[in-house]
Amino acid sequence: MTRVAAVDCGTNSIRLLVADCDPETGELVELDRRMTIVRLGQGVDRTGRLAPEALERTFAACREYAAVIKEHGAERLRFVATSASRDAENRDEFVRGVLDILGVEPEVISGDQEAEFSFTGATKELKGSDHLARPYLVVDIGGGSTEFVVGDDQVSAARSVDVGCVRMTERHLVRDGVVSDPPTGAQIAAMRADIEAALDLAEETVPLREARTLVGLAGSVTTVSAIAQELPEYDSQAIHHSRVSRDRVREITEWLLHSTHAERAAVPSMHPGRVDVIAAGALVLLSIMERIGAEEVVVSEHDILDGIAWSVADEAGEGKQGN
Repeated sequence: MTRVAAVDCGTNSIRLLVADCDPETGELVELDRRMTIVRLGQGVDRTGRLAPEALERTFAACREYAAVIKEHGAERLRFVATSASRDAENRDEFVRGVLDILGVEPEVISGDQEAEFSFTGATKELKGSDHLARPYLVVDIGGGSTEFVVGDDQVSAARSVDVGCVRMTERHLVRDGVVSDPPTGAQIAAMRADIEAALDLAEETVPLREARTLVGLAGSVTTVSAIAQELPEYDSQAIHHSRVSRDRVREITEWLLHSTHAERAAVPSMHPGRVDVIAAGALVLLSIMERIGAEEVVVSEHDILDGIAWSVADEAGEGKQGN
């Protein structure tokens, strides 16, 4: 077993996984998994820059994570940064800050690499599941982008498109700096049109409708599952590998789109950082299910973060073989 640490820094959240991995057996033993909402992508769609307060929130989380990684004695660390830091003019400031705190440079990966990690993380456990038909369509709905990956044992096609829960909220649901409470019909229609255009783009390179099983990842999807199950609090075990029907996703999405901030905040399984962006994320999920005719979504708590951890463990294993 190799003890590794993986950090995934997205548009809305930054997450850490410390785990013991055995690439030969495919076993991953989780030691610490945590998530912090930092909103690194705050305003990036509008300004093209990472906001100073967003950077400071992110660096504060990195300092916390550095202590956890040291405590567990992880041998290797990989820090992957996604959509927001790909787009920002001042991303060098971000890179320097992370390097100072964690001792590694964040890798600003491409959408294709992001897709590969997501697919590995989400499907490694599913491959022994005879009851799930292949190929899989893995959909990772992030803050700034959504990754679509189709594959069986390996990725056969992937595409990243710029629709995510934060980007759609900021682009369509914010007026005068405030999220509409609730959104107007015109705002919802404009957001839906934007999502449909992104799905058209994804379908140019990824055969979405050929998939037999839809696997959904990331906070928007897991929160929809928590709401569907009426969980008294967020429970990763209850959410992991749960299934939510398209009708239930539609029902939840309609409620989220027409609810107030206070009503969404009162949901016991809702993370405070998702209250304003969950409606947009749910609409992305519903739009995908309707487009491909998926009757249900299989929800996974294992995602790009687990894929990053496996990539570190694989590299470590190759290094040991080479010695």
